[in-house]
Amino acid sequence: MKIISVQTRFEHFELVRPYAISFRATQDSVENAIVEIRTDNRLCGYGAGSPEHFVTGETREDTAAALTEESLSWLIGQDVTELPRLCRELATRYPHAPAARAAVDMALYDLLATSLDTPLADMLGRAHDGLPTSITIGIKSLEETLEEADEYLGRGFKILKVKLGEALDSDIEKLVKLRERIGDKMLIRVDPNQGYSADDVIAFCDRTRQLDIEFLEQPMAQKDVTAMKALPEDIKDLVAADETLLRETDAIELIAPPRACGIFNIKLMKCGGVWSGGRIANIAEASGISLMWGCMDESIISISAALHAALASPATRYLDLDGSLDLARDLVSGGFIIEDGVMRTLDAPGLGVKPLT
Repeated sequence: MKIISVQTRFEHFELVRPYAISFRATQDSVENAIVEIRTDNRLCGYGAGSPEHFVTGETREDTAAALTEESLSWLIGQDVTELPRLCRELATRYPHAPAARAAVDMALYDLLATSLDTPLADMLGRAHDGLPTSITIGIKSLEETLEEADEYLGRGFKILKVKLGEALDSDIEKLVKLRERIGDKMLIRVDPNQGYSADDVIAFCDRTRQLDIEFLEQPMAQKDVTAMKALPEDIKDLVAADETLLRETDAIELIAPPRACGIFNIKLMKCGGVWSGGRIANIAEASGISLMWGCMDESIISISAALHAALASPATRYLDLDGSLDLARDLVSGGFIIEDGVMRTLDAPGLGVKPLT
């Protein structure tokens, strides 16, 4: 099954709801790189990449440079059945463009699973049928936060992820009001997006014990691994490493005694795709670390790829794959279904996505 063409382009997507996080101003749109790879047996694989300069250092220009026709010409004539070798080559050629790498990587995985007439999760070795995903509320006023929580509860979601990180006291006050509003109908996980110090984290955990917070995603600065490792053990159990975890070497550093966290948040846009995500997942599984699979604002294409990868790892416990729900439009349909907040892949080959006509 030889590759005969690789086509790439950027698509501009408006967001349904503009939002803010602690280290970035309000965002109202996003650009995704779209990749289509075709083979000599008339199959087409799809991939999408959403670069995040503030997290990985990869700019739109870096992504575009990696995805030029000239840069990808080496793929022409390659056999998709040699997938592991091709993924290693991607990592070597584009070490500083993980979103671009992820877009090509998932298109190759889509092709191989489609050629086998099986969902990608099954090809990878499915461990889960489906899991609940959280849905995110950005940094907003208390009134807006409560209104969104009401909406998401009405839509069947059971887990809220709340962006925090502006000020500890007001963050906690917001969570108290939120818990009063939703009662025990929804789980709450929080994401301070690097906005807290170590002392803040300890104080936050102490002052929110009655709120039943599920966990904290990347509460401290990306490079502050030493301080993360110095947190009390019971608090580290509740910490999910996100911006700190970009590649396999980061995973190894995070688990080296004393460990820095109890949860890894794998994002295909950070690590470079399904292949790299799977390698980090293996490290987590061997080390007793729970897995969360997250996303940027992304097309159904790449959200589906992340879901397939997530459901193939025994270590997966949490999903935060709501990124395509933020887009006002998309290029494809299918990929997955969400019922009462639970995400499942379709019984369709590959990623299970179909271009919109």
